[in-house]
Order: sequence, then structure tokens, then C-alpha cells
Amino acid sequence: MVSLLYEIWNTIRQNKMRTFLTGFAVAWGIFMLIVLLGSGNGLKHGFAANWGDRMVNVVQIWGGRTNIPYAGFQSGRWIGLDDNDLRFTSQEFPDEINATMGNINLGSKNISYGTEYLSSGLRGVEPDIMPVEGFKIAQGNGRFINGLDIREKRKVIVISQRAREILFKGKDEEAIGKNVNVAGTMYTVVGIYYMEDRQDITNSFIPLSTAKMVYGRGINLSNLAFTLSDKITDEKTNTDFMNRYKKRFAEEHQISPEDDNAIWYWNRFGNYVQITSVSGFIDIAVWIIGIFTLLSGIVGVSNIMLITVRERTREFGIRKSMGASPMSILKLVVLESIIITTIFGYIGLVCGVGITEFAAQFFEPTSGRDSFNAFLNPTVDIGVAVQATALLIMAGTLAGLFPALKAVKIKTIEAINDK
Repeated sequence: MVSLLYEIWNTIRQNKMRTFLTGFAVAWGIFMLIVLLGSGNGLKHGFAANWGDRMVNVVQIWGGRTNIPYAGFQSGRWIGLDDNDLRFTSQEFPDEINATMGNINLGSKNISYGTEYLSSGLRGVEPDIMPVEGFKIAQGNGRFINGLDIREKRKVIVISQRAREILFKGKDEEAIGKNVNVAGTMYTVVGIYYMEDRQDITNSFIPLSTAKMVYGRGINLSNLAFTLSDKITDEKTNTDFMNRYKKRFAEEHQISPEDDNAIWYWNRFGNYVQITSVSGFIDIAVWIIGIFTLLSGIVGVSNIMLITVRERTREFGIRKSMGASPMSILKLVVLESIIITTIFGYIGLVCGVGITEFAAQFFEPTSGRDSFNAFLNPTVDIGVAVQATALLIMAGTLAGLFPALKAVKIKTIEAINDK
């Protein structure tokens, strides 16, 4: 084996420029494959970052104004949401909906503690909103709104980490159990929440029932949300259900089923399914483009190996006359192809991984109310590197196989007489 490798090395050294140009095509092919895979991952990671820790099987609904006259009503009528919408949503779709929750947006309120104060958005919510919005409460930071708070209409409040830093000077003073003044009404702090993708928020939350009582909202809601059951599994089942739900909602409020402005829906699951489909398409497209780019380099290697076989026809004939077996000649040509492909392929692989790792430093996740991450962390994992390695070895074998078979078929007499 050592003598075989030494012979291959001498052959490569005697044809440096040809070997370099051949290998460059392979290196460029694998480099482009890795960069394309990294770019595809960047798009997928960007989409995933926009969801954060929020649940995806969620539909949220807001009221709007009618755009189509219907049932004797003129267009321009305001359609608001209320407790009746929560009732029929939870009662009439038990197989498709797991939980329903209402929300009242009470606008910006001044919250103070001692001499410290801030302006915070205040919302009346139900307990199930926590996983829907992606809120988290660290151990030791209390709890979120619970069912007992709702039933007893307790004057409790959950504030953000940012609000705690402002009102209670960070961790210097314990916030849980303290009373804060919210525009003239006292509330007891029971929890401090955070969101991993947003550190600047100061919104605060009180029980929905308390919000209705204190601020006189009656049965009115700002919006409602519900989570979908496991029966909604794909785009078709999601679309079928939403069509039935929208029709029922239109009947409840006497609006035209074709009026898209009357009620606004944000179907997170529908968006998630679409994005997942796009991500799958991106994976397939990237691999197809990358493999064809690599194949162009492999074809170059195969062509060069054919030229090499043609130039060494006389040499192979002499080898056969001296007792060399067809397998030894086959092994010589194939191994040379594998070595060229693997060495230059790994150069391309390392350069591709290096570029994606370098690019990852420039794409940090953004946060904020209007933040959107379209591209994030365009790197490839170890699994892709292993797949690329296997592809390289396979490609090198195929690139040398056909020229090697041609070399094996050379007749000894014709080869010796070849000039």
C-alpha cells in the first residue's frame, strides 16, 4: 500500500497544474454545497427565531369594521368581541379547540412604587395566555395569573423583569408580595416574567375578571385566542376547520362570510405549516443545486482521469506483461481519483464551514415589538459534514471507476505498441 501511495504521489507531483485545476473544481463544488446548506439553515433558523417560545397551534382574533353591507346593515359597522364569542368558541368546537382565552387591553398605565414609576401597558388576561405568548417565570420569581385569581377577582399583578429593575432597583429589593400603585388602584405583585427573545418589554398583567370589574369593561374583549387540538394536524384540516369557524362567527355577528375586514385572524398554525413546507423545499432545493455543482467538479475529475489513462496506456500494457493483475490497475486509478477528490474536497469543506461560521457572527437575533429575523445562524452541523464526507468518497470512487475500467480493458499487445 505504501508503494502504491508513493506511486500516486509521484504521478500527482509530475502533473501539478492539472491536478490543481481538477481538484479546484471539486473544492469549489463542495464549498458551494456547504455555503448553500448554511444559507438554507440561516433562513430556517431565522423563521424559527420569530416564533421564540410561543405556541404554534394558536389562533388569535381581533375585531374590525365591515366592508360589505349585509342583512340590512350598512358597511363600516364596528364588530367587537365579547364573552359570547368565548362561549360559543369553547362549546361548539370541543374536538378542534383545547382552550379559549380572552384578553382586555387597558392601554398604558402609570405604575409606581415609592418614588419610582414607569409607564406600562396593562392587560387583563387568563392563565392559559402564558404559554401562548411565550412568557416564562424563573424559579423564585413567583407565579403567573391562576384560576383562583380569576374566580375571586383578586387585585394581583404580574410585572416584567424590566419593570422590576425600574421599580425595585433590580434585585436589591424583593418585589414579590409588594403593593404597586397602578393609576390609583393598588395591586399585589405575585410574579415577575420574562421573554427570551424580548428583554425590553414592560407590559403588566392582571386577571381578566379583575380588569372587567375595576375598569368597567362588562363583557367586552379586546381580542380572543384559542389553541388547536391534535386533530388539526396539517394544512387541509386547519383550512377546513377555519372555514367552518369563520362561517359560524359570521352568523353570530351577522356579517358577510366574504367580508375579510370585519374580523382579523392570525392563524399561527397555518403560518407555521406554510413555513415548515417552505423549509422542506429549501432543504431539497439546496441539496439538488449543491449536488449538481459538486457533480460538475466530479465530471472534471473523471475526464482528467480518462486523459491520464490514455497517456499511461503503454505503461499499463507493460504492467500487464509483467504480471500485474487487472485489479491492481483498477485500484491504482480509483485510489488516485479518491485521493484527489478527498483532499481538495476537504479543503472546500473546511473553507465552506469557515465561511458559514464567520457569517454567523454578523447575524444576531433581534428583539423588540416589530423585530423580525429573516436570517440567523447560517451554520452547518456535524451531521451535514459527515454526509458531505460520505458524498466526497462516493464521488471520488465514481469519478475514477469508469476510467479505471477502461484501463483494465486495455489489451497488452496494443498497449505496448501504443505511441
